[in-house]
Amino acid sequence: MTSKKNRRAEDKRVSLQQAVEMVPATGCSLALGGLTLYRRPMAFALALLASNARSGSPQNLRLLCFTAGLESDILVGAGMVSQVRSCYFGLEAFGLAPNFTSAASDGSIEIVEETEASLAYGLRAGMAGVGFMPSSAWLGTDLPRLRPDVKTVEDPYSGETLMAFPAITCDIAVIHALEADPQGNAMIGGNWGVDPELAMVADTVVITAEQIRPKLEDANIIGPIVDAVVEAPHGAWPTSCHPLYPLDGLATLEYTEKAGNEAYSALIAAWAQRHGLAITI
Repeated sequence: MTSKKNRRAEDKRVSLQQAVEMVPATGCSLALGGLTLYRRPMAFALALLASNARSGSPQNLRLLCFTAGLESDILVGAGMVSQVRSCYFGLEAFGLAPNFTSAASDGSIEIVEETEASLAYGLRAGMAGVGFMPSSAWLGTDLPRLRPDVKTVEDPYSGETLMAFPAITCDIAVIHALEADPQGNAMIGGNWGVDPELAMVADTVVITAEQIRPKLEDANIIGPIVDAVVEAPHGAWPTSCHPLYPLDGLATLEYTEKAGNEAYSALIAAWAQRHGLAITI
């Protein structure tokens, strides 16, 4: 296999189906980029759902999202997720994420308690290639009782006790971009979230892009760390992809109304069709 440092000039374009096939059949640690209801990899998530409906895999996904929204809720609703780590899981003004709320209530998924700080420091440790990153965050709170894996350390210079947030990495990160080129360079717009960091700590990076151009002169995510590029016009719909298109609020509201009842399957099938996919659930 060609190492990433030698793949600078490769054409990394693949189909959406080929990108989905990069996800292991079970137990994958999957990071989904974007933020709340902005620039979420919806086409990829629906393609994962279609794959699961056909073959039963992937399954037992361990989702990593700085914030989780529609893209994650549809996977939870299909029973594909065993663990979630995120500092927020919801639909902003549209309320709770219905499938996640149900799964969290009945205990069918594991929830790893995170905050903005724990995720940020964990990602920094992952990027630095060290086991943890120290911080004063969480000191004096009850959060360490919920996360016994987060230890304390003594600062060797000041003697101060600090939290030691463990490094965060993942198997695959999927990030939706405004545009990309065949070599994997990508522009993700003005609201990055932690997408550049996710790309740095992932073993495999997939970019789905509204448009693939022959060559980008600038990039927020650089090609040498990217493994695959998928052209997916409107690939974030119904979430927004500013400045190209806004959030589809009516579609999001319809989702909250139909999740958990008999109309839900038809809704997901219709969403998949908009992305050129076929799903029967």
